[in-house]
Amino acid sequence: MGNLLLMVIVGLAVGIFVISLGGGGGAIYLGVLTAIFQLSPGAAAATSIVTSLPALIMGSWSYYRRGLINFSLGNRMLIAAIPSIFVGFFISPFLPEKVYKVIIGLILVFLGAQLVYKLYRQESSKKSRLSPQTASVLYGIMGGLMVGIAGLSGGGPITTGLLLLGASMASASATSSYVLVGMSIVGAGLHISSGSIDWHAAGGLIAGSLVGAFLAPPIVLWMTAKPARARIVKLFMGIFIIVMGIRTALG
Repeated sequence: MGNLLLMVIVGLAVGIFVISLGGGGGAIYLGVLTAIFQLSPGAAAATSIVTSLPALIMGSWSYYRRGLINFSLGNRMLIAAIPSIFVGFFISPFLPEKVYKVIIGLILVFLGAQLVYKLYRQESSKKSRLSPQTASVLYGIMGGLMVGIAGLSGGGPITTGLLLLGASMASASATSSYVLVGMSIVGAGLHISSGSIDWHAAGGLIAGSLVGAFLAPPIVLWMTAKPARARIVKLFMGIFIIVMGIRTALG
């Protein structure tokens, strides 16, 4: 009973925090499931990705009603991500765990550093060598590989990529949530086939995260209503992605 209550509380906190930042919370859920419930990596990956899906759907619907989703960018990322999920899933048995953790960690650190750098170099008129279309495809591929290989949500490169492409924090969170719905459905199907789901753990996390996802969009709009607050949120997002990358690489 104590563990179930803890799962509800964790789900609520993760739902608010992660949906606000446009992620699925895969890394956080994986940590909780392995540390508290002692699940195997396969079971934790399957349970994590199934757990995040209902909250992502609710968060995306709420963002959609507010007209915040950029479907043009989102669909381009999703089309690039889905084949990458399959590629990542099928190559994962042949990759040493440490290798792909280091690769994913370095990607996250690089993206987070880019975001922080861009915040403090807004006066620069230099344009990226990559077109927005090409860049969005690359970010989609990165997110898809994270889902396929490790059962993570893939939200880090998707949200950070959208911010680097010039999206507002609210639009990036909304569009990322939409992309992650499609990615999570595909990822859930693949990971369920290779790992059993712990529905006891999933039930509590889902219950809490649904409430968190319902509360998240209004919180995002409040946080980003003023430019100064939006800048702080983006800075936090960049630092958060860097820390996640370091922990992933060293984990």
